[in-house]
Formats: sequence, C-alpha cells, structure tokens
Amino acid sequence: MSENLEIEFKTLLTETDYRMIRQAFHLRDQDFHTQTNVYFDNEAHALKNNRMGLRIRLLPTHAQLTLKTPTTNDALLETTDELTLSQAQDYLSNDRLPNFGAVHACLQRYSIDSQTLRSIGKLTTKRAEFKVPEGLLALDENWYGHAHDFELELEVTNYTEGKVMFNRLLSQLSVTYQPAKNKIQRMMEEKNSTL
Repeated sequence: MSENLEIEFKTLLTETDYRMIRQAFHLRDQDFHTQTNVYFDNEAHALKNNRMGLRIRLLPTHAQLTLKTPTTNDALLETTDELTLSQAQDYLSNDRLPNFGAVHACLQRYSIDSQTLRSIGKLTTKRAEFKVPEGLLALDENWYGHAHDFELELEVTNYTEGKVMFNRLLSQLSVTYQPAKNKIQRMMEEKNSTL
C-alpha cells in the first residue's frame, strides 16, 4: 500500500507536437511502455459525484489498484494497492474489486461499498516517463473507444512553482497549451458520445 499526493499539470498535444517532444528528449521506442487503465464506479456515480477516480492499471509486470481523492491543496491523494497481473485479471474477469486493503478502507470512509463498483470503461496509454529539472514528465499517446489523443503531463511537488515551471517548459518546447481533462473524464465523454 502507498499513499502520495499528486500535483500535476497537463496539456493535450497535436501529433506534430508529440513527435517534436519525442525528438527533443531523444525518446526511442524502448523508452515507452504500454499500460491499460480500467475505471470503476457504481450506478449512482458515487465516485464521480465525490470527484474521485478508481482504476486498475495493468502494467507489463504487475498491476495497481488506485483510488484518487481530492484534497484541499490543489492535489489529489492517491491510495494504491499493488496487485499481481493474475490478481488484477481475476478481479477484472469477475468485474469485482477486493474487499480488503487500503483502497477498500478508504472507500469505506466515504461510505462507498466496493462491491457495488463495476468497470465503466478503459483507456490504453503508450507512455514514456522520465525526470526533468521541473519534475516527472510523462509523454502519452492514448486510445479509448474510437478516440486517440496525445498528452504531456508534468508531476511536481509544489502547485505554485509547478505551474510556473510547466508554463516555462511549454514555452521552451514551443507548445501551445490545450486544456486536458482527466483521462477518465475523456474516456467517459467519448463513451457517452457513441451511445
């Protein structure tokens, strides 16, 4: 189990910007990994209504169950339980979540029964993640439903300083800021647009 504060800034990218950033940081194919996020909520939208997000993230060698909850200081609290790939696949194939662990305990504090939560969609990302002087930078190519987009994220430890550094980084890269909703929001909007 781990808990950490997530403070991040993000922008959507054009494909041209994505390729330029990839070249600027000398990123090769082997610098990227693929991850799939499967998102959860219940019929009453308890997580969405509480501005929370819950996912199982499938990585090449393991999986993570992560709950994001809002805090009072421009950050999200990430509570994560580590899973093996076989555990994650078992939960996903049964469309159920564990009824134990730190995520389960956190959901209980919000009076949300983890056994009412079901998968609501998924998003696959090809990501390169690396340290830069400003923080942790992630260059993403995302697929969800019929949608495909590109995104740049900077994770920092201080909101005010991070915002300045993110804007400076975009300026240095000659990238125009394009607001980027959270991945779960984009996935749900795309899903609802095709219904």
